[in-house]
Amino acid sequence: MLIQDAISQATITLTRAGVISPAVDAQWLMAHVKKIGRGDLGVLIAVQQDLSAVHEALFFELIAIRAKRIPLQHITGVSGFRALELQVGKGVFIPRPETEMVVQYAIDFLSTLPHGGKAIDLGTGSGAIALAMATEVPNIQVTAVELSEDAAFFARKNIARYAPETKLLVGPMADVCAKLETDFDVLISNPPYIPSGAIPIDPEVRDHDPELALYGGVDGLDVIRQISEIGMRILRPGGFLVLEHADGQSELVRELLLSAGWRLVSPHKDANFRFRTVTAVR
Repeated sequence: MLIQDAISQATITLTRAGVISPAVDAQWLMAHVKKIGRGDLGVLIAVQQDLSAVHEALFFELIAIRAKRIPLQHITGVSGFRALELQVGKGVFIPRPETEMVVQYAIDFLSTLPHGGKAIDLGTGSGAIALAMATEVPNIQVTAVELSEDAAFFARKNIARYAPETKLLVGPMADVCAKLETDFDVLISNPPYIPSGAIPIDPEVRDHDPELALYGGVDGLDVIRQISEIGMRILRPGGFLVLEHADGQSELVRELLLSAGWRLVSPHKDANFRFRTVTAVR
């Protein structure tokens, strides 16, 4: 069987299973089986290379797993985030493409500082945001905080690979941050912000992302309120806050921050022109 024929057949299977991006997922799984990048896979498709019997069996085995709506990243064990290839798996939130834009606000602010800066990522999960800052901003000091030991397992692996100098602290954020200095330049977080009654439709999210990383109380803002309080204490005057939030929460988050004393509270749109990020100044 040609590689392209196998991918086409797999795409049909994943489409019938309701997978949102069936063709792309089929390509990623083929690349995973072949142990190559998607770019190299395109070359093999172009020259009409055959798929070995061993690779064919493994590929369709993985497609069957994906058709059960197991996240692609749980199957491959990796998730791309900006220039990083992060280890992920059961028990850790899968980094989202939209968060790649969120972290840019922090990187842009940190890049204006003459000393590199000192940043903290609350609810780091796999370490995606913390490591993006650590690898893209010279001379930066990064602290990552995570409540879940399951998620911290992956964060440790990713930190060891990309930025061993990054400090990982595990425990409830209020307790951990109570012991920190009060001179951070940036606080950034992609916190749990889904209201407890708003159960996600996609099985990949509903059944496989950890609940700790999804739900933020009745209105979805409990953790954001906590982060606001922490930020007012550990950020230096003039320090920068970056928060991701759900679509439809922008005005609520803005009012919350203004009432807490934050300045220059600014909403920002994502690539789909939805307000999904807010920044503010201490």
